[in-house]
Amino acid sequence: MKTILLATGNQNKAREIKNLLDNVFEVVTMKDYGIAIDIIEDGLTYEENALIKVRALKPYVLGKDIILMGDDSGLSVDYLNGAPGIYSARYAGEDVDYAANNKKLLAVMKDVPAEKRGAAFICVIAILFPDGRELTFRGEVRGTIAFDYTGTGGFGYDPIFIHQDTGRAYAQMSDNEKNRLSHRAAAIAKAKPLLLNNK
Repeated sequence: MKTILLATGNQNKAREIKNLLDNVFEVVTMKDYGIAIDIIEDGLTYEENALIKVRALKPYVLGKDIILMGDDSGLSVDYLNGAPGIYSARYAGEDVDYAANNKKLLAVMKDVPAEKRGAAFICVIAILFPDGRELTFRGEVRGTIAFDYTGTGGFGYDPIFIHQDTGRAYAQMSDNEKNRLSHRAAAIAKAKPLLLNNK
């Protein structure tokens, strides 16, 4: 079974990606692999940030048959010309929590009418193969920004993002349902045929 090393320490993300790839890969995190580095994401696009992550891991797997994978994601609000975008995690400032970001976005969008509240969750996955090939895959899920918090599950912007096809907030969904419909799942689906050809 070939290994995919993720540029994250998040075990939940590893489980989700392993699932989305039909459990045919061993998916491990930086923590599993004993890598403790702080990766500075200073790119100007999702693609650049995702590539920065996988390139940072390259020295740790030289000569090994390991696929590297990293992702960058964010919320793009139409009315705000794509903001907060790549700055989604720190929209309300450095070292803030999800609640502060949600509170700021709801305040900024307070007087915006329903028909102008369109938004998209975007995820770009970068893959670096052992032979040096670098590829990126973009997944996007459309929806709208809610007028108030909806649901109690999830994290990040999940309580204020209403999924277009279901009419429900991500925070109202089970983890399994959200994972199937997520922007990350959409990006993985695009990468999956190539990955399966390299297993």
